[in-house]
Amino acid sequence: MLALRELVDYCDRMLNVGAFDDYCPNGLQVEAGHEVRRIVSGVTASQALVDAAIEADADVLLVHHGYFWRGEPAPLTGLKGRRVAALLRHDVSLLAYHLPLDAHPELGNNRQLGERLGLSGSAGPVAEGSLVWATDLESPIDAGMLRRRIADALDREPLHIAACDRPVTRVAWCTGGAQGYIEQAAEAGAQAYISGEISEQTTHLARELGIHYFAAGHHATERYGVRALGAHLAARFGLEHTYVEIPNPA
Repeated sequence: MLALRELVDYCDRMLNVGAFDDYCPNGLQVEAGHEVRRIVSGVTASQALVDAAIEADADVLLVHHGYFWRGEPAPLTGLKGRRVAALLRHDVSLLAYHLPLDAHPELGNNRQLGERLGLSGSAGPVAEGSLVWATDLESPIDAGMLRRRIADALDREPLHIAACDRPVTRVAWCTGGAQGYIEQAAEAGAQAYISGEISEQTTHLARELGIHYFAAGHHATERYGVRALGAHLAARFGLEHTYVEIPNPA
């Protein structure tokens, strides 16, 4: 058994949560027990994932998307109230890391997605403090080949805005709802940019910037950081860990 507070303190330090001005609190969001032996991880703390953690007799549910987002109503009523009540009733604490998990240099979503796509060679942030990562390819590829690589790696076909006919020698990416960073990617010299979501204006920006854009899915691009973190914690502290995939086409 590991003390919950020891686990939380370790994660908070390792992920450097104090360095981020985030849209939600990072770290322990629901405290329902004091000791940890089994962790269930997943992308989003939906009722389905909460139920899976309860079924697995987990002590901690570790997620990327937790609760208490900036600007949302505060009362614990409705869906959120039922989710929190279920966690408390079954002694499952909720641990959530958002931007700190995107940015971590080894376990983070961007690092893990890059490795999944075979883009991890010289990969790193395009600038200090940026969430956008990029790498130079060993040899040029066409955009169709990159699209197939994404589809094979994530098991879903990305939406591709083919905005130029140049070969791709530098790729930039940022997981989740990071379509707004496409200009950073272009400024960093990338001919292709990958994120999770697309907005209406993203198409026009890609065309005007002359950069290929791939929307690969918010959920699909953010499955790997929380899984890597859970595996790391299990190995370090001798805990049990299970990643639970709750399908989400978005």
